[in-house]
Amino acid sequence: MRMYDLIEKKKNGYPLSPEEIRYMVDGYVQERIPDYQMAAMLMAVCWRGMTDEELAALTDRMAHSGEMVDLSGIPGVKADKHSTGGVGDKTTLIACPAAAACGVKIAKMSGKGLGHTGGTVDKLESIPGYRTNVDREEFFDIVKKCGISVIGQSGNLAPADKKMYALRDVTATVESIPLIAASIMSKKLAAGSDCILLDVKTGSGAFMKTAKEAVTLARKMVSIGSHAGRKTAALITDMDVPLGNCIGNSLEVWEAAMTLQGRGPEDLTVLCTELAARMVQMAGEEPLSICQERVRQAFADGSAFETLLDMVEAHGGDRRVLEDPDKMEKAPYTMEVKAPAAGRILHMDTHQCGMAACMLGAGRERKEDKIDYSAGIVLKRKTGCKIEKGETLAILHTSRKELLEGAAQRFLEAVTIGEGEIERKPLILAEVDGKTVKWYDSGSDK
Repeated sequence: MRMYDLIEKKKNGYPLSPEEIRYMVDGYVQERIPDYQMAAMLMAVCWRGMTDEELAALTDRMAHSGEMVDLSGIPGVKADKHSTGGVGDKTTLIACPAAAACGVKIAKMSGKGLGHTGGTVDKLESIPGYRTNVDREEFFDIVKKCGISVIGQSGNLAPADKKMYALRDVTATVESIPLIAASIMSKKLAAGSDCILLDVKTGSGAFMKTAKEAVTLARKMVSIGSHAGRKTAALITDMDVPLGNCIGNSLEVWEAAMTLQGRGPEDLTVLCTELAARMVQMAGEEPLSICQERVRQAFADGSAFETLLDMVEAHGGDRRVLEDPDKMEKAPYTMEVKAPAAGRILHMDTHQCGMAACMLGAGRERKEDKIDYSAGIVLKRKTGCKIEKGETLAILHTSRKELLEGAAQRFLEAVTIGEGEIERKPLILAEVDGKTVKWYDSGSDK
């Protein structure tokens, strides 16, 4: 078997066999296949796509290229949630403790943020003392004790994906839907959970700009999970507006704590309730309506918030910063961004809002960049709101005063103010379960 022949075969539109895919992935990880040949194959996949069978075989081999986490030592059904990334997306800190409070075991590995999207690990590390790097035995013990543990990804989790993603990043092949699906799902399969819920974002702050693209990606990932024997489903959710009111690590942790105590913004509360309820449903057999009520009760009686506090404490974190917001690290410099005109906010370019937060120090352009955990943006007005000239749109937070003016300008460029009404889209646009797509939106981009 030769890589040259496999490239030729895929270039001409023929599917690769599981044996050929195994040869390709193993050869690349073991450095028998050079970068230039794998780059040619990735471009061929971009042009020709992959069948569901090819994609399942590719993802499975990528998952098995490194450590496969065995969660059988943790009693009960284990569930995982993955978001494709967005701005203000702190749902893991809310939905996962809520699901755990309802009896679902959450043994979750999360990543750091890059570019305009925030990472759960960065948010957790903004809590003083929280350790995202713990050994396997302690990880399991925390899940058994608290019902949930969220840690950083193991360095040996799906190493084929790490190598292939680095190559995709420099060969203009990142945006291939089959390759995105294989990248995400290889890590999810290697992480070992029984159930996988996917939150696939769409809109100006997401990688998938239209709902149609998001559903295509979701269907691919659900198919991969089903092929692997994992119960898998996806929600298509709106990221055309930042989620919640806070963007930035410490700010988002504070907002997550407020939401778990029933004092969070409506959009964040609604979405986290739906995500948690579906995790509970996937882990059991109860109707969705019963699961939704159980999650609401976990918010109301404080058990969801207490579950988060217990997890933070078990990881060495200071739970007091969640119980008392005044103890959270605060940025020494702030600036109010004022509306330049009266009218209605017709649109917020969510990607640019995220980049404005990064300019304040809340994100990183390169993996080695250091984050200012206190930096970020608190939104005072969002899409659809009527505003007066000079009204505060947002408050910027940073540890470096010289960053404020540039970030304020970037934020203002992201906001479109005018006259007229806007179309209200539901927060959840569609649901993908197996072969079925249930739409909640009749938008034209489907």
